[in-house]
Formats: sequence, structure tokens, C-alpha cells
Amino acid sequence: MGDAMSKEIIISTKNASTTNNGIFQGWGTSLCWWANRIGYSPALTSKSAELFYSEKGLNLNIMRYNIGGGDDPTHKHIKRTDSMIPGWLYYDKESDSYSYNYEADANQINVMRECVKASGEDAFVEVFSNSPPYFMTKSGCSSGGKNPNKNNLKDDCYEEFAEYLAHITEYINNTLKIKVSSISPMNEPNTKYWSYFSEKQEGCHFDAGESQNKILLETYKAIKKRGLDHIELVGSDETSTDKQITAYNKYSDEVKSVLYRISTHTYGTRKMKQLGALMKAEKRNLWMSETDWSNEAGKNAGDMRGGLWLAKKIIEDINSLSPSAWVLWQVIDCHISKDGFMGNKDSGMPNIKGGFWGLAVADHDKEEIILSNKYYAMGQFSRYIRPGDTIIHCDKSSLSAFNKETGRITIVAVNDTSKSKHITYTLDGFKHTYKTAQIIRTSGSLEDGEKWADVGSVDVIDNKINVKLKSNSITTFIIE
Repeated sequence: MGDAMSKEIIISTKNASTTNNGIFQGWGTSLCWWANRIGYSPALTSKSAELFYSEKGLNLNIMRYNIGGGDDPTHKHIKRTDSMIPGWLYYDKESDSYSYNYEADANQINVMRECVKASGEDAFVEVFSNSPPYFMTKSGCSSGGKNPNKNNLKDDCYEEFAEYLAHITEYINNTLKIKVSSISPMNEPNTKYWSYFSEKQEGCHFDAGESQNKILLETYKAIKKRGLDHIELVGSDETSTDKQITAYNKYSDEVKSVLYRISTHTYGTRKMKQLGALMKAEKRNLWMSETDWSNEAGKNAGDMRGGLWLAKKIIEDINSLSPSAWVLWQVIDCHISKDGFMGNKDSGMPNIKGGFWGLAVADHDKEEIILSNKYYAMGQFSRYIRPGDTIIHCDKSSLSAFNKETGRITIVAVNDTSKSKHITYTLDGFKHTYKTAQIIRTSGSLEDGEKWADVGSVDVIDNKINVKLKSNSITTFIIE
């Protein structure tokens, strides 16, 4: 039972990503639904900003703010405590009038404000929508249509919905002084699971083609009308790369002329390389804007199971798709509270030593955030591969990046086997002279394992580093 055979991996400038002119924009998460759930608590809000967005924590910089549509107040079908995102616009049937409530989404705004502060100059805010307000939908329900395969936005409400999104975006940007960088008016639109009276969340079907083209153009016009010229239009956050290719191929020339970036999710995806190649040919910026799962990886990996899966997922997504950003669905997916919220019970403590959605759990009774090894796995990437770096594609078990200004090379390597591995990383095409590589590692149990542990350094000899990857570990090498 000795160590595995040595393997050579080439880190070459020839394999540098060209997406977004080779500039990686960062790491992030959607604020919904967790920010909506914890934003009432100054303690949980402050702790989340530090743990997820400060240099002491994950050092994320991207936050996707969900503009809620808001459901019919007589509906009580959503059972999660966190996914009932309030709408900003209210309809009074008696007076047949509409009014904005700028305090409606205070919880999510509270968290976003603190996260922007923690992130500093790298902060990147994107606004997106899951559904229009219920009174703009055909079903009268913001969780979807009575036929989930058909468009749920009323045919005469495209302009009205775009104005709604643009109005809130303007308020956040100009009044709250939180700079918004991009807007996406749809979320997983070409699907068949956004249904009337769903227990889970808001959602809205938009057919690929005419309906998606229409809402994208109306959103662009509404943003421009307000002079928000710096805000980029994004489409269309489909569930998978397969669906995103279909959507893009049905965009009109007019839409393509005003669309800055494509964002895709990578659930059940098969065509990552194809979408990446298409965007490269189109010279279009591309993000991986949402994914997660409760999967596990690693042989006899113990508490590292969820973290190893996440690390492998990040590596696969970025090496295959070549996005300029990678965004987790939500950092907190589970909540503990004896009281629940808005009449519903919280999900409670999951098995954070195995596979679960999210990186952490919010304990509302103790006002604490409970971290998992999945959290520390994410940090092996987000803390050391930074906005402004250039991704260099390499082996399926490694992700590398290069900073052109400083010359720093970062390599994140995963070993999900029960044996250690010997790897030789050979640097090719770099003009800098390198001396040492710092080693940072996450492995072992939550109680007494390594968590971003500094485990020494290794010399760079003839542009090579010879390293040993511990079994069931994630290791970062910072080469300077």
C-alpha cells in the first residue's frame, strides 16, 4: 500500500483563459434565500459578512441580489422559511392602485450592505429576478404557471415588469448607494418546474426565443432610460449549459447587440466545453452563476466528503466551461430555530459532515453560523485565486491561475483517494523567476483537521515543484 505513482502536470501560459480578456472576476453567492432569513439579526448579518466576504473568511466578492416579485398575500403555499422573498410593489384592489414599499426587503438589503463593505473595492453586485409580481403573471401566482411549460408573464406586462426591475435597481444604485454592476431579468426560465402553488419558491417560465428576447430588450431599454449605462445586461441563467446553448442560439441579433454577458447554471449539464467554445467564438463574457448539490466524493474521506465534491465541481466547471466567475447557489441553505419564521418551521441541522446544500448552517437560537469542511474547501479557491488573475486550464484534478502584475501563480489540487499522490508541476512560458511555493491545506475532520493550514513550502527548481498530495485533501500552492 505505497504512494501512487508520480505524475507530471504542465502549467502553461498557452492554456490561459481568454474569457473577459483573460480577467477572472471572482467568486460569489446568491443572497437569496439566506440573507432574507438572517438579515433581521445584526449578529448573524455581521458574522456572515465576515465569514463569507472578508479577507479573514472566504473573501468572496460577488453577490447576486434577488428582486422578489412577491406573491398574492392570500397564498400560503411556500413552506420554506427563507424563500418567501418580499416584493417591492403592492397592489391595492380596493383603490386599484400600486405603491412601492422600500422597506419590504430590509433583511436582504441589510446583509448585502454589510457584505459590500466587507468585500471592499472588489465588490460586484448583480440583481436578478425569479418571478414578476403575482399581479403581472397569468396564473396570479409568483411560484409559476398553471401550465409550467408555458410563459407566465402576462403578454401585456413585459414593459411593466422591466420597469419594475429597473426602478428597484435604480433605487439600490442611486438611493442606497450600493453600486449595481449587472442585471439578469430571468432565472432558469426555459424549464417545466415553475408551477402554480409550489411549496418551494418563486419562479417563472420564459420560452427560449421570442419571450426571452422581449424581456431582455425591455429590461435593457428600462435601464438605459434611467441613465444606468454602467449596468450590464445578462442572459439568461438557464439551468444547464445545454439549455443555455439553446437559449443563446435563439437570441435575436438585436438582443445579442445589447447583451454583455451570458450566465449559466451547471445542474445536470453535459455541454460545458461546447458552451465555452461558443462564447469564445462569439467573444462573449461568461459566468457560472449558480450550482450546488448534496453530493460527496473521496474514498474513506470522512468529513471531507462534501468538500472534496465541491472542489472537484469547481475544477471541472472552470476548466471545461472557462467562465470569468464562479458563483455558488447560497452559502447557507439550512436554518435552526425553535420559533421558525412566518409560521413555517426551519429545516434544522443537516449532516454537515456528509453532503448537504450550502457551506454553513445558521443557528438563530444561538445567533451562530456553523461551518463545514465544504466551507473550507471553497476557501482553498476563493481566498487564493483572486479577481484580476488569469485562469490557466490544466489537469482535471487541478486549477491554476496567474497574476500578470505580480507574477504569482496559484495552483489548487484535489486528491480524493485514500493514498497520497506525488505530483510534479512544471511551469511553462512564464517570464518570472520563481523560488518557493507556499503550501496551504484542508483535510481531516471538522474537530481537529487542517483548515487552511500553512504546512510549509517547497522550492521551485528548474521551473518545477515536486509535491506530495495528502490523501483526501485539497491543497493550494502559491508560487512566487
